[in-house]
Amino acid sequence: MLGGAVGDALGYAVEFDSMDGIRSRFGTAGLSGFEQLGLPAPISDDTQMTLYTVDGLVEVLEWANDGVGADETACLWLAYLRWLKTQGEALPANAPDQPGRWIDAQEVLHHRRAPGNACLSGLMTGEMGTRTRPVNPDSKGCGTVMRSAPFGLLPWIEAETVYKFSSDGAALTHGHPSAIHSAAVFSTLIHDLLPDGAALDGAAAAAVRRAAASGVPELAARLEAAVALAAQELAGEADASPERMTQALGEGWVAEEALAIGLYCALASADAGSPEAQFRKAVSLAANHDGDSDSTASVAGNIMGTLYGRTAVPADWIQAIDARDTVEKMADALIRVTAG
Repeated sequence: MLGGAVGDALGYAVEFDSMDGIRSRFGTAGLSGFEQLGLPAPISDDTQMTLYTVDGLVEVLEWANDGVGADETACLWLAYLRWLKTQGEALPANAPDQPGRWIDAQEVLHHRRAPGNACLSGLMTGEMGTRTRPVNPDSKGCGTVMRSAPFGLLPWIEAETVYKFSSDGAALTHGHPSAIHSAAVFSTLIHDLLPDGAALDGAAAAAVRRAAASGVPELAARLEAAVALAAQELAGEADASPERMTQALGEGWVAEEALAIGLYCALASADAGSPEAQFRKAVSLAANHDGDSDSTASVAGNIMGTLYGRTAVPADWIQAIDARDTVEKMADALIRVTAG
């Protein structure tokens, strides 16, 4: 969770900048660390919604640990409605409400930091979107992918269940199959990286297979391209550049592109040395391009953080973000209800 948050914060500093604009601000190498920014560095709506995903799952598990069944998608919907209120929006009259929870009082989350239009409009309908009755049926924005890593952090459940939970959670705001299945493939990729000894190459191959089975051709094509591009560069067959990455994978504004860029950056960092060096390279690559830099760097950070653990996330980067305490406390809450 910290890996995703620091990636989000680094990318948020340049989210709406072109690569030329990034180079004009930070030099030819672009943005490579928080020492180039004013501190504390703010997280964006990506981490805000990720933390509310955690809170929805924590509530489900709190009920379960007390022996009471609860609908996980309904709890997620209510959590996202509470996030909507932190953005200064009044809930629609037809939306249910519920008592506040600890997360709602965290001031750092009460900032409007370029929330996705589909996330806002989907929740503002007051209707609980489902895969069979979608809101925003044509939206394939990356607002599903950027919030979905926590589904993959649930232990003791099968990958197929992770896929279903994440798909249902994505459909709360986005109805396009690419938005739904990109989120689910990302969550199961995270889940595949949880066991000791998990390898990113193997998890990436499984993600490509799931994408091919999803029935969403653009998702499968982007992930295949991400794996192929990383392999070419690591083999010295092609030179890495932001321009080459975006030409092959897109800019990250839509779901399958954000996932593909984040996965490519994680794979392409394998030659950087130590886990921390790989983390720095992956997140920096994912932030420096034309497009949705915070979402792509968040995806890369979540992948690398899950693969290597907290010790790979640079300590100075963790200290640099404004939401560190809130992220750590929500992580503790998830650990408490899953592992004791």
